[in-house]
Amino acid sequence: MTEAKPGPSGSMFSAFRHSTFTVLWAAAVLGNTGTFMRDVASSWLVTGLSPSPTATALIQAAGTLPIFLLAIPAGVLTDILDRRKFLIGIQIYLGAVSIVLLSLAAAGALTIWSLAGLTFLGGIGAALMAPTWQAIVPELVPKADLKGAVALNSLGINISRAIGPAVGGLLLASAGAAVTYGADVASYVIVGAALLWWKRPAKTEDALTERFTGAFVAGLRYAKNSRELHVVMLRAAVFFTCASSVWALLPLVARRLLGGDAGFYGLLLGAIGLGAIGGALVLSRVRDRLSTDALMLGAALVTAAVMALLALAPPQPVALVLMLALGAAWIVALTTLNSTAQAILPNWVRGRALAIYLTVFNGAMALGSLGWGSVADAVGIPVTLFAGAVLLLVAGLGMHRLPLPKGETDLAPSNHWPEPLLAVEAENDRGPVLVTIEYQIAPEDRVAFLDEAHRLSRERLKDGAYAWGITEDAAAPERLVEWFLLGSWAEHLRQHRRVSNADADIQKRLHRFHRGEAPPVVRHLLGLESA
Repeated sequence: MTEAKPGPSGSMFSAFRHSTFTVLWAAAVLGNTGTFMRDVASSWLVTGLSPSPTATALIQAAGTLPIFLLAIPAGVLTDILDRRKFLIGIQIYLGAVSIVLLSLAAAGALTIWSLAGLTFLGGIGAALMAPTWQAIVPELVPKADLKGAVALNSLGINISRAIGPAVGGLLLASAGAAVTYGADVASYVIVGAALLWWKRPAKTEDALTERFTGAFVAGLRYAKNSRELHVVMLRAAVFFTCASSVWALLPLVARRLLGGDAGFYGLLLGAIGLGAIGGALVLSRVRDRLSTDALMLGAALVTAAVMALLALAPPQPVALVLMLALGAAWIVALTTLNSTAQAILPNWVRGRALAIYLTVFNGAMALGSLGWGSVADAVGIPVTLFAGAVLLLVAGLGMHRLPLPKGETDLAPSNHWPEPLLAVEAENDRGPVLVTIEYQIAPEDRVAFLDEAHRLSRERLKDGAYAWGITEDAAAPERLVEWFLLGSWAEHLRQHRRVSNADADIQKRLHRFHRGEAPPVVRHLLGLESA
C-alpha cells in the first residue's frame, strides 16, 4: 500500500493521501490531455477531407471499435501479467502510432483511410490500457477510498477533456496537425516515466497462476453468472447507444449547424470537459442524497434535453452552455456505472470483468456512432439528434425500473474452506473434478433449503465450476447431494481462494438446514483416463 498522509477517509479527495495514486493520476491527466489533442485533430481533419457524416462517424467508430473487439483479451492479460510492465509497453506502442500520424501530417499525406487506420491502431492501445488502468486502482488505495479514487479518475479524464480539445483545437489552427500530434507523443513519455517510477511489488511465481485460455474462459463464466454485472452492462448499453449520436455528429454540428471552425470545435469539447469537472464535484456532494438510479435518470434527461436543443442550431454561446450541461450529465452517468461495476467485482477477476463492461460500453458507442451516422446521411443532422433525444428519454424512464446493484457485498476472500484430503497428491492439470456435498434435510425444510442452494449455485459457477446440480437419494429422500464440476484440480484450488465472505454467509445459511450429527460430507472425485 502507498504511503498515506493524515486526512479524512471516504471523501472523493481522500485518495490523494496516497502518493503513488497521486503521481499516476497526474500522469494520466497529462497523457489523456495529449490523447484528446490527437483526437480533436483527427476528427476535425476528416471533416475537411469529406463532407459525409458517415466519414466523420467512421473516425469515432475507429477509435472505439478496438475496445469493443479487444477489451476482453486485454482484461485477461491484465489479470495474468505484470500490470506495470504491461502499461509501459502500451505507452511505447501508442507513442509509435502518434509518431506515424505526425510524419504523415508533416508530409501532407493524411487521407480519410490513413486517419481511420491509425485511429484504429490507437484504439487498440486504448483497448489494452483501459481495463489495466482501472484494475490497478485497488492496488493504490484502500477499499475505503476506492469509490473516491474511481471518481477522481473520471474527474481526471474530464480535466483532460476540458484542456486537451481546447488546446488541441487552438494548436491545430495556429501550428498545424504535425505539432498537435507531436504534443501527444510527448504525453506518452510523461506517462511512461511515471510508470517507471512506480515500484510495484514483483509478481510472485505461483503454481496456480492462470494461463490465457483458462483465464479467458473463467472471466466469461464469471460474467455469464453474475446477475449484478448483467444489470450494469444492460444499463450502460442502453444509455450509451442512445447518447452516442451527439458524440458521433459533434464535429459536423460544430461546422455545419453552428458555423464554427477548428478552434470552436475545441472549445465545445473543452466546455464538455469543464462541465464534467463541475459534475464530478457536485456528484461527490449529492451521492449520499440521491440513489444511483436517480443519478442515472437525471443524466439521461439532461443529455436528451441537450441533444434536442442542439438540433435547433442555437447560437454558439448557447451551444457552449449546453456542452457544460452535457459534460456534467456524462460524468454522472459514467462515474455512477464505473463505480458500481468496481464495487460488485472481486479482485481475482476484476480486470476481465471490467474489460467485459468496457466491451459493452465501447460497443454501444461504436455501433451507435455508425448507426447514427447512417441515419444522419438519410434524414439530416437535426432530425437525427432529435430522434436520439426522444429515444434516450424513453430508455431512461424505462431503465429506471431496473435498479443498479448497491455494491455493498463483502467480496474479500474468506479462506474458510479446509484443504482437501488426498490419499495421493493430485496433478494440477488432472480433471475433471466432481465435488459433492451430502446434506440431511428434513422434509419441512426442503423448499427453503433448495432456494438457498440455488442462490449458492450462482456463486459456485462464478468462482470456477462449469456445471452444478442437486440430487436426492431415491432410497432416502432426506439425503440431498449438491454437486459441481470443475475443469481441473488447479481450478478447484483456485476456487478455494476465490470464495468470498459473502459466499461464506450463504453457505452458513445453507448448513443450518443440515440435520445430521456430523457436518455435511464433502467428497472430491477425480476423473480417470481409460486404460
